[in-house]
Amino acid sequence: MDTKQFIPKELSNSIEKASFTWQTPSNIALVKYWGKSDPQIPKNASISFTLSNCYTKTSIDFVRKQVSNQACNFELYFEGKKKEDFKPKIEKFFERILMYCPYLLDYEMEIHSENSFPHSSGIASSASGMSAIAMCLLSLECALSKVEMSDAFIKRKASFLARLGSGSASRSIEGPLVVWGAHAEIPESSDVFGTKFPFQVHSIFEDYQDTILLVDKGEKQVSSTIGHNLMHNHPFAAQRFTQANENLSKISQYLQKGDINSFIKLVESEALSLHAMMLTSDPYFILMKPNTLEIINAIWHYRKVTGSKACFTLDAGANVHLLYPLSEKNEVLQFIDNELSMFCQKNQYICDHVGLGAVEK
Repeated sequence: MDTKQFIPKELSNSIEKASFTWQTPSNIALVKYWGKSDPQIPKNASISFTLSNCYTKTSIDFVRKQVSNQACNFELYFEGKKKEDFKPKIEKFFERILMYCPYLLDYEMEIHSENSFPHSSGIASSASGMSAIAMCLLSLECALSKVEMSDAFIKRKASFLARLGSGSASRSIEGPLVVWGAHAEIPESSDVFGTKFPFQVHSIFEDYQDTILLVDKGEKQVSSTIGHNLMHNHPFAAQRFTQANENLSKISQYLQKGDINSFIKLVESEALSLHAMMLTSDPYFILMKPNTLEIINAIWHYRKVTGSKACFTLDAGANVHLLYPLSEKNEVLQFIDNELSMFCQKNQYICDHVGLGAVEK
């Protein structure tokens, strides 16, 4: 993939001040990406549902510098408070994308960001956060560019940039299903940006529901970056990358045909495979909590007794994403209140559903 297409060709210098606000969602992977090479290249392809209610809203105020320098100057505020501890990650992100966004050196930036969900709790806050910043940068680039940029190109470049901050952020620009990683059976799929799932999805998967059961709202035990790095010398890495790519081929067919029973089996297997990689890494980690297992067993029992099509998936943490068709919403929410919420921290959960990606505010 020629990434030179993302280097701006003709930019104006006429804008002194500008401000842009974007709201971009998190996403939940169905086939997981776990393991990468530099710079943010996935070892296997992945596919995710884009969420709707779990989002980051970010505003960036740009003011042209009086004196140019070779640094990206910015202040960062998260939920109204200055966050110095977030700055190193953003600084690294800006350094990575400078070739593709040279105009960053021309502006002082003030970034204001807030989440609709608990930060660092197993919901992909880096995905929504980095994609929101990327969309704000693309808004500035559109304003500066002397060359008209198509909507498709804007989304593709935003996904490309977001990936360099957080790999899964490449999947938060669009929706409802996004593939990231080159895969022979997904046209135009790429390791350097996310691609909308190109096939017609069966109606049963439309407006799919995701209720996030907040088992543990604290900081994650191990960062995603550390987790991905543990795959470099992992004894089962090669088999895992092969498994994931094969599972993407399978789930593509299940999504198109409406084979929900096979979908359930694959999605749950993927979640457990992700955690198995952490259980067998060096050093090893147990990311589930006892209540995670209580919830999983309760879901299995509920499905056996009722014939429900609800299933679970997990990110690299203790929280459980309960996925189910819209037609089961009332029954599943009653099941959550009666049997699952007791295993959540302060009985809390978030009701979400698939969404369409970034929205300008």
